[in-house]
Amino acid sequence: MTMTTPLILPTGAEGCCPGYAERVKVQPGAERTDSMSKQSDHMPDTAGDNAPLIHVVGARPNFMKLAPVYLALDGRRPQKIVHTGQHYDRRMSGDFFELLGLPDPHHNLAIGSGSHAAQTAAIMVGLEKVFLEEHPRAVIVYGDVNSTLAASLVASKLLIPCVHVEAGLRSGDRTMPEELNRLVTDQLSDALLIHSEEATGNLVREGVAEEKIHFVGNVMIDTLQRMLAVAEARFPDSGVRVPDRFALVTMHRPSNVDDPESLARIARYLDQLADRLPVLFPVHPRTRAALEALDFRPRSTGFHYMEPLDYLTFIVLQKRATVVITDSGGVQEETSYLGTPCLTLRQNTERPVTVAIGTNTLVGENPDDLTPLIDDILNGRYKTGAVPPLWDGQAAERIADVIERLFP
Repeated sequence: MTMTTPLILPTGAEGCCPGYAERVKVQPGAERTDSMSKQSDHMPDTAGDNAPLIHVVGARPNFMKLAPVYLALDGRRPQKIVHTGQHYDRRMSGDFFELLGLPDPHHNLAIGSGSHAAQTAAIMVGLEKVFLEEHPRAVIVYGDVNSTLAASLVASKLLIPCVHVEAGLRSGDRTMPEELNRLVTDQLSDALLIHSEEATGNLVREGVAEEKIHFVGNVMIDTLQRMLAVAEARFPDSGVRVPDRFALVTMHRPSNVDDPESLARIARYLDQLADRLPVLFPVHPRTRAALEALDFRPRSTGFHYMEPLDYLTFIVLQKRATVVITDSGGVQEETSYLGTPCLTLRQNTERPVTVAIGTNTLVGENPDDLTPLIDDILNGRYKTGAVPPLWDGQAAERIADVIERLFP
């Protein structure tokens, strides 16, 4: 299999749920509890205005969530960023942080890859040293990666308040490591900041007190909204040229790429699809290794592999795509905001709001089931969808208000 980058293609012309917004319950801010104000006997006194908020991030998507929150809190109280280095990404240079309006991380643990247990343990050891040094007023964690879990565990053991941004998401599938990370982090967190209505029900069913839950909206959309114009302006210099209509594909979930039979079935289907609709496939390293092991070689001239893309280029392709075929949670959200049809090759999703309100359809794991949906898309019969409530670019301001109220 041959990977090509950049891809050069010819340049050409270019069911909302009624009553959903009325049902959304915006939670009032809770008063500080004793657990929010106590520190461990191992921690020095952190009283005073100089105790910083510590943001813990470990992978590129975390930084997209962090950036608007960091900017919204700027000037309200001291802040520091800890990058655990859980995922190494050569594109996360100084330019990347400058583009997002962030300083370089104040601490970089450079943990790197490893088994889930080894990686989580190493992050915990590193974070404990940082927290004991920095004496944070609160720790803020994002999403559902191993760094999220590790930070919530260390903060809880040191009796440091923990805030979870993007809390309450559930797929119901405990074979997913991310699901276990979400479950534990939400039980340990003092403030749970949710981006859609169903998260409240998930958390309450698990015994979380409602006063800890705050509906703030989707902070990923803050970054998407802020960066889209920049991305469009830079796109002509990206080296990527796209046809009028195309399918954009991302695939990296173990259920799709670790089983050779499943991956081969998906690859064969995309090869057939490329005869009627060009397929652009930025290949995740995990997927690339699996495809090379299969020695899969596309037959169709419309099937185009690409190297992984930077964030700005990728969001432009999502906006321009005729359809996005994915197994990524974040892509389900971004396509719903952009109004691009999204077909998700998974049995479940932790973001059902993108199906109920947005442009996403949960297809299952059989790629043949994509065909009638793609027919509908190409013939203009696919659902229009709508943007979910509070996915409005102002989530970070609401998050900052909650944090300032809880941790003055």
